[in-house]
Amino acid sequence: MTLMPKESAKLVATLAKDVFIEEDGVKKLALAILDGIKNGKVSLDNFSQVAFHPKNDDPRAADWIFVLDTLNFSFWTDTGAAKWKVNGETGYFAFCAAIKRAIDDGKPMWDPKYYSQITEEDAKIIFRGDDETNIPLLQDRIKNLHEAGKVLLAKYQGTFAECIKSCKGSAEKLLRLIVDEFQSYRDEADYEGHKISIYKRAQILIGDIWVCFKGCGLGEFHDIDSITMFADYRIPQVLVHFGAMRYSNTLMSKLKSDEPLKQGGREEVEIRALSIEAVEQVRDEIRRLIEADPKIKLNLIGDVNAIMVDHFLWDYRREYAQELERIPFHKTRTIYY
Repeated sequence: MTLMPKESAKLVATLAKDVFIEEDGVKKLALAILDGIKNGKVSLDNFSQVAFHPKNDDPRAADWIFVLDTLNFSFWTDTGAAKWKVNGETGYFAFCAAIKRAIDDGKPMWDPKYYSQITEEDAKIIFRGDDETNIPLLQDRIKNLHEAGKVLLAKYQGTFAECIKSCKGSAEKLLRLIVDEFQSYRDEADYEGHKISIYKRAQILIGDIWVCFKGCGLGEFHDIDSITMFADYRIPQVLVHFGAMRYSNTLMSKLKSDEPLKQGGREEVEIRALSIEAVEQVRDEIRRLIEADPKIKLNLIGDVNAIMVDHFLWDYRREYAQELERIPFHKTRTIYY
């Protein structure tokens, strides 16, 4: 049996050899995020403020987000290589800009009838960069679209909204549905004889739906706290920066030497799983601080959760990109993140 992400993270944290969680750093990070809550920097509005994301009143929003997260992986650039850019944007935002440009050009990117049959020629036009540099793993992106589109058409009336509705407000049920039905979301590994999961893209898909709809309508989940942070290659940089997470000297040397880590290998699993566990501990510490100070007013829906912590960390990484370059990120070319 495959352990779910929270249980996987706890297990790996007890066995890890090269990645460690530091209590002082967890407390330091919790205080920084609490400041963000107080000054409104941590807000559910951050998703809709991104020009390339759909708005919650767009009838295509759920299907648009599904396509974004079906393709939301591997935007990092090899050292010394040119960055893939769209309208001057890089990374995830270049990708979102490409999808929005395709929609503005009349391509129904949200419709599985269209993308389940998308050709390589179509994909090259959709993901064309500002210069000759191409998006990584184009063939894998085409395969993901074909596979996901066919499942939606065959079983869910051609819309991801049906997947959401069938789970009756349970984020955990939706998570299991996504990884059971859509093969490209099965972000799993074997670790020390245990079958573990991270499910980064499946969880960010649920998180994006929740945030886009602000916890209402399609985005209403009574168990949103079952979702963890979204373990990628950038968030660990911020956790290490704050001292919430620490690498062994051996692993740090390997990362600094630009040596890629194998997807599903011990070191890669430890970085991602302990990112999840560190954020769980940060979230618990924030909640403790809020309980101790009833004057703190939350501009949030319910309790602070791992999704909000993840958003803070991701935004922090973008804001302090130059400063964080001193901390290497792990490089794993994969469809899972």
